[in-house]
Amino acid sequence: MKISAQFISNISMVSATFALGLVSGCQGQPSEDPPIHPNLNMDFQTKYRPQKKNEFFEDGRAMRSPVAGTLAQGALKEDTALHYGKSGDTFVSKIPVRISLSVVERGQERYNIYCAVCHGKTGQGNGIVIQRNAGMLKPPSFHEDRLVNMPAGQVYDAILNGVRGNMPSYAYAIPVQDRWAIVAYLQALQLSRRGTINDVPSDIAAAKGWKR
Repeated sequence: MKISAQFISNISMVSATFALGLVSGCQGQPSEDPPIHPNLNMDFQTKYRPQKKNEFFEDGRAMRSPVAGTLAQGALKEDTALHYGKSGDTFVSKIPVRISLSVVERGQERYNIYCAVCHGKTGQGNGIVIQRNAGMLKPPSFHEDRLVNMPAGQVYDAILNGVRGNMPSYAYAIPVQDRWAIVAYLQALQLSRRGTINDVPSDIAAAKGWKR
């Protein structure tokens, strides 16, 4: 008896469908047997987990310190103005990144999250934390002459390293670009309090009917 190719194809398809249904039907069922690993895919590795002991090293620690004199990629920070707000030992006077509206808006967002709780949204040092903690030292107003005239790098340094006795470092939470964005927004906030009609572009002043 001859078996047609179509019959063999149909039998193969039924068998494959049955096998697929059998395998999928077994998923999720309780079993004390270890799972089958057709592809190990690095499921089993020879490795040491954090805080584990390793007899290979003299100190017995599996976790190793970086080799002396080496740095992780991206951690060199050669641009001291960008990463530390300084040129040599002097705070930079200008923000070392390109400022745009989006940067200032980003700075406003970050300021409202991390700074406004103490410094207040207007920068007067009357944030909600200060209002609700009578014994807490009130931060100075950002609109004081001393802070208005403070170099941009020194403001950045306060975010990076904190201010002794009152403000902690926010380096762990605010990355480099966001620190400068906050400085840019702070300068805009200060300018908004000290601006005059002469700071308004001529076309906008004319459209508003403002006279210089």
